[in-house]
Amino acid sequence: MAGYVLGVIGIFLGDLWIKDRIEGSDTDKSGNVLGRGREGDCRKPMTLAGGRVRIRKYHNEGAMLNLGQRRRKAVAALSVALTGAVGGMFLCSLGQRGNRLLRAGLALLLGGAFSNTYDRLKRRYVVDYLTFQVGWKPLGRVVFNLSDFAIMIGAMLAVLGASRDEG
Repeated sequence: MAGYVLGVIGIFLGDLWIKDRIEGSDTDKSGNVLGRGREGDCRKPMTLAGGRVRIRKYHNEGAMLNLGQRRRKAVAALSVALTGAVGGMFLCSLGQRGNRLLRAGLALLLGGAFSNTYDRLKRRYVVDYLTFQVGWKPLGRVVFNLSDFAIMIGAMLAVLGASRDEG
């Protein structure tokens, strides 16, 4: 049981740490985070995975894909409500035996939701920082953060865990 709670805390604190580093970083005009160059003062955009992942600073003022950016208070309220609902489900799951898949999914989902909801309440926007430079150009325009992946993977695991429990 403690491992699931530590997972929630780890995702929240880990993503918060990364977001704080991204917020304090220098960027170019496109929002690309600049790394320290090896040759003098030459600073280049930071990348990972052989250039396939670019580190950018992006302030998402809405929900996923900036939806609702003009209604930030409503997005924040919905984020708080959904995080509370997932938190309640997670707490209920801790008292049940079995179904580790559901509990793991809820832990990932909750850790990511806490981080993004915290951003919406504290900063008034969510800090996103990862883009993928792949063959499909629409994906290259979307900026993610660690919490987004925790939410996506957690939701899939929770659905799989819940469907296994019913069957």
